Amino acid sequence: MPLSVRSPEFNPVENTWQFMHDNWLSNRIFTAHRDIIDHRCYAWNALIDQPWKITSIALWSRARGHDQ
Repeated sequence: MPLSVRSPEFNPVENTWQFMHDNWLSNRIFTAHRDIIDHRCYAWNALIDQPWKITSIALWSRARGHDQ
């Protein structure tokens, strides 16, 4: 079944960014552009150190697709 292009919840990349935001980037006040970049790099490196988590996030969209 084709997925709608307007369904970001089915996009593994969107799910990955949302996971990073929820776990490492939310509720922060950034004081400078460099601070934003540093936090994003930290979040990305923390995620790639957990390959099982990346696999899990990629499967969320498939699971959601079967629910509907």
